[in-house]
Amino acid sequence: MTLLLGGPALAQPVDTGHLTAELVTQSQGIAPGQTIHVAITQKIDKGWHTYWRNAGDSGEATKAVWTLPAGWKAGEFVWPTPKRLPVGPLVNYGFEGEVILPLTLTASASARVGETVTLKAAAAFLVCEEICIPEDAVLQLSLPVTAGPAPADPRWGPVIQRTLDQAPKSAGLAAAFARQGPALSLAVTGQALKGADFAGAYFFPYAGTVIDHAKPQAIERGPEGLTLALTPGYDFQQHAGPQTLAGVLSLGAKAYEISATPGPAPAGAAGLGPPPAKAQPPAGTANLGLVSAAFFALLGGLILNLMPCVFPVLAMKAASLARHGEDQARARREGLAFGAGALATFLALAIGLIALQAAGSAVGWGFQLQSPPVVAALALLMLLVALNLSGVFEMGGSLQNVGGGLASRGGLAGAFFTGALAVVVAAPCTAPFMGPALGWALTQTPLAALTVFAALGIGFAAPFVAVAFVPGLLARLPKPGPWMDAFRKALAFPMYAAAAWLVWVLTLQAGPEALARIFAAAIVLAVAAWLAGAAQRRASEGKHPAALATGAGFLAVVALAAAVGAPYGSAPAPGAPTGAEAAEVAYEAYTPQRLADLRAEGKPVFVNYTAAWCVSCQVNDRVALSTKGVARALERNGVTYMKADWTKRDPVIAADLARFGRAGVPLYLVYGAGGGEGVILPSILTEGVVVRALDAAGKATKSAT
Repeated sequence: MTLLLGGPALAQPVDTGHLTAELVTQSQGIAPGQTIHVAITQKIDKGWHTYWRNAGDSGEATKAVWTLPAGWKAGEFVWPTPKRLPVGPLVNYGFEGEVILPLTLTASASARVGETVTLKAAAAFLVCEEICIPEDAVLQLSLPVTAGPAPADPRWGPVIQRTLDQAPKSAGLAAAFARQGPALSLAVTGQALKGADFAGAYFFPYAGTVIDHAKPQAIERGPEGLTLALTPGYDFQQHAGPQTLAGVLSLGAKAYEISATPGPAPAGAAGLGPPPAKAQPPAGTANLGLVSAAFFALLGGLILNLMPCVFPVLAMKAASLARHGEDQARARREGLAFGAGALATFLALAIGLIALQAAGSAVGWGFQLQSPPVVAALALLMLLVALNLSGVFEMGGSLQNVGGGLASRGGLAGAFFTGALAVVVAAPCTAPFMGPALGWALTQTPLAALTVFAALGIGFAAPFVAVAFVPGLLARLPKPGPWMDAFRKALAFPMYAAAAWLVWVLTLQAGPEALARIFAAAIVLAVAAWLAGAAQRRASEGKHPAALATGAGFLAVVALAAAVGAPYGSAPAPGAPTGAEAAEVAYEAYTPQRLADLRAEGKPVFVNYTAAWCVSCQVNDRVALSTKGVARALERNGVTYMKADWTKRDPVIAADLARFGRAGVPLYLVYGAGGGEGVILPSILTEGVVVRALDAAGKATKSAT
């Protein structure tokens, strides 16, 4: 403490490296026993930020340890409303630019008039850009003790007062929260909310573990308030959850402190009803049990054979049936082998999917095609199968070979492989009945989930196995003969098309730079297949094929290593469409916050959850969505069209799909005005179905206004 005769308050700013901090005061002095406001200010470097009292998913709040004269007291920070700071899959809460953190300072009643006291605050900041750096500063402020209240500090007095005026306040709002299945509803009402603009409304909790900060907060408007749909955090996994849910409700220009208690929504708040995961599900699937889910999976597996993603492998099925039209015993054996391959692969994918979700990964059906190395490997595999069908090399004997132990074993292995490959390439499709069944399965125990996936595999394999066991159908097939060689080579072209499609998917995931890499690998693999064919021909002539076979194996390994051995980059995020599609059907890239804002504004929205590798999605897009009829329906009803692209892994989209009981894409949602649940459209679309749904959303808009 320093003794001086009067004088204004004095402070010195401190540069910590990425911000400049200063301890400032609202008044030019303080009287004995008086309470005034002082503040710690931060001028943060551009691109950097510090944190709010609840930092969110990561980070640490600014702290201060005070050194004060005996009898003097410093209060807690009055925190301004923070900003949301997304960092990859996380969301943090904090500040950028200039931040004022006021607090109360109370002088001792025995303070002597005329002296000047020195206040010290040891401040600790966590300052982050792409990296986080802890920075410290010892801040000092010399403050004179005056006989009465001192005038405001001309520089900092108005700034601190404005910060206090804009800080969140309670405003007498009533708030309640309730757990509704996987969702947490927070309802708030009060006079201050009447007529308020709820676009961009957001709840910042004081506790860091009550909600999942990265999940969107859907807004439902009521006559005297609103209800937010939150995702429960760790605290709600422990017993019944907390007894209070306190924090800041931000409405953009204004913010309010609220403290919610468990219970029904107060009068005047919107009621969310059931969580969105159960919003208007398809008839008969709202409360699936194991038997119902398995039955729907069985139906979905049967229908999956008719989906476009399986067409390339139908070529291999057709070749196998034609080869064994007169050998019923072998046809039955290979039919069972095909079924075993399909079932085993479905179960393997299910185990991998369950394990990844248990480890915290946000993945769903078709997850293997979200990995660029897997897509690259599948493209090479399709090319290899096509080269085999083209006759470059043989795999498992010729089409006319129906005898011999070794060829028989090769035939069974080939049938098993065909079943496995059919399942892998079927993953981009979701047939009717599959979505609800798989969505239900992935929320159950592993045993129940595997049961549903097994039913899906049985349904998928059943038609081919049944044909193999029906002599009448086999007898109707053409007799084996020379025509089959031409038929086999013609069937190679769907496989070439499948390889080309997978390369296109790869470029969407990893950018055009991936083309050179996958093309080089494809050329090396083609040379390896040619050498393998040459080795087989030498062996049939009684010559030694070892050198050629070794070269073929070496080049095959080189091709695979080139395709999957090093990580791929990421393609730029998709923007607005171009070309003919943009002229007809314009769309926005989906973000949860944009959807929440549009719904808060009472606008109808159509959300298309899609992926480049999803063949069903692409067919729907060409046949039912990229049409003039849909474009006109969107325009006349004022519907905002959004695409949620799941080509690359996105935990936000994965969480959305799970919330609506889906394990993969496609998923189509139409939201009307004035809140309400999202209407789920069928997995297989027609233009008429989409237009009717958009018109219904438009009618909801008119009735809401």
